[in-house]
Parts: sequence; structure tokens; C-alpha cells
Amino acid sequence: ISKIPKKNNLQVTFSKRRAGVFKKASELSTLCGVDIALIVFSPANKAFSFGHPNVDSILDLYLARNPNPPSESSTDRLIEAHRNANIRELNMQLTQVLHQLEVEKKHGEVLSEIRKASCRQCWWEAPINELGLHELEQLKTAMEELKKNVEQQANKILIDSKNNPSPFFGLGFWTLS
Repeated sequence: ISKIPKKNNLQVTFSKRRAGVFKKASELSTLCGVDIALIVFSPANKAFSFGHPNVDSILDLYLARNPNPPSESSTDRLIEAHRNANIRELNMQLTQVLHQLEVEKKHGEVLSEIRKASCRQCWWEAPINELGLHELEQLKTAMEELKKNVEQQANKILIDSKNNPSPFFGLGFWTLS
């Protein structure tokens, strides 16, 4: 591992990594039921900290400013245990939701790729000014074929209407030139 030479890149990387480290510290605290304190310094020498329950109480404990932590009553321990259980449950739900989000993002990417592939296959649905020469020639041929099929179908309907008159065909709706 080498130090990043550009200050801006270093600051961006620090910010991203700091959030990740603090998140892992929170998960560690919750999952293991431990108190934790983290202090990091940015490239600009700004201090950032994370602590559970808080940084000051942990620092007091380990710097001997308060060597005897206040004794907890059984009610306090019960409340703390209940709170920790709730936090563990919420973290499990968060993990499941984040996993589901990743699955849905991947599913969205797959659907996007399928849509793009479908657009490439259905080139004739694209705006005319986006078509290439080869595609325009194919479109012209297809349109001529469509025109021929429509004329044949119209002639067939016209012949059928002469043989089997219907009130709708006598109103002048159909004219072929």
C-alpha cells in the first residue's frame, strides 16, 4: 500500500473509508455487545471520532480519569440488554434490506441490458434520423412489402364486398386508386 500523492484524491478516499470504518465499528459494537471508541485524523489533521455508547465515557475509562465505572442496577442492565437486543434486530433487518437492495440493483441492471438489447433488435422503432443507411434500406423494403400486402388485402375486401354487399361498404369508405 502506498500513500496517495494528490491531496484531493487523498481527502476523497479518506472520507469514503472513514464512513466504512465507522460502520464496521458500529456493527462490531452491536454484534459483540462491546463498547468501542475510534478516533481518526484526516489528511487535513481534523479529528473524527465514533464511540459506543460514546467516545468520552470510553476514554475516561481507559485514561483512568474515571477508573471505577458507575455500578449499574439490575434495572439499568435489563434496559441496556433490551436496547442491545433491539439494536441487533434492527441491524439484522438493515442487513437484509441492504442485501435486497443489492439484488434489486442487479435485477435492474439485467433489465436495462435486456431493454438495450431489445432496442437493438427492434431498430425500426428508433427515430428515423437515428437509423443508418443499411437500416433505412431495410425499412424502405419493409414498407414497400407492407404497402403491397395492404393493397392485396384491400382488393380482397373490395371483391368480397361486391359478392356479398354489406351496408358499411356501400357508404363510400373504400376507394382504391
